Amino acid sequence: MRILAFDTATRATTVALLDEQAGVELEARDDPEPGARPRHTSRLMPLIVEVLNRAGCGWDDLDRLAVGTGPGTFTGLRIGVATARALAGARGLPLVGISTLESLALGALPAARAGGQDQILAVLDARRREVFTAAWSPDGGAMRTPTLVTAVMSPAALAESSPELGRSRLAIGDGAVEFRQVLERPGTVIPADDSELHRVSAVQHCRLAAQQLSVGAEAVSPEYLRRPDAELNLRAPS
Repeated sequence: MRILAFDTATRATTVALLDEQAGVELEARDDPEPGARPRHTSRLMPLIVEVLNRAGCGWDDLDRLAVGTGPGTFTGLRIGVATARALAGARGLPLVGISTLESLALGALPAARAGGQDQILAVLDARRREVFTAAWSPDGGAMRTPTLVTAVMSPAALAESSPELGRSRLAIGDGAVEFRQVLERPGTVIPADDSELHRVSAVQHCRLAAQQLSVGAEAVSPEYLRRPDAELNLRAPS
């Protein structure tokens, strides 16, 4: 099976291709410098073309598409899911929606097993001093059943509740980096800030998509969890 996947839920734009028969995994990504704006609009399609060219693969060679459904930024998710729907419809390809948090956790699975942690916390910065988070057990294979269902909460609330999830925990993601001091207080392990474990990778999207049933393009929707910042600002008291 050949799967093309991408994610725009965070500031990064990541695109990957998995060719199961050839044993090939390729990724191209754009990671803006700290403080720089995401470049999903300008970089997503060029990265898709780059990955297909590197793989020597055309659209007719693909078996399915996969896209990260978040949670994440409103604009980023809208760009990614809209692009995936358009490509799936135009190319007649099945589409799979992938939880960005589950993909992030899957990438940390070997590290959690090696470190003896019994929980993996995927934590993304949700802005407004909140995080998007979910947790899985590293003994859960593809981790289809989370031990903490996807939620948005304050870092303090996550730190307070995390000991209830398990004896030892590995937290990864840009939210874990941003709120390290708070999340480490109950003993949660967080890798160094520059660890690859904190980066969402579409390679993991491909691996998850290979195990899931595809659906119609219109059935794949972003997981926003809350209203966009612009709407919240309009509703805020003056």
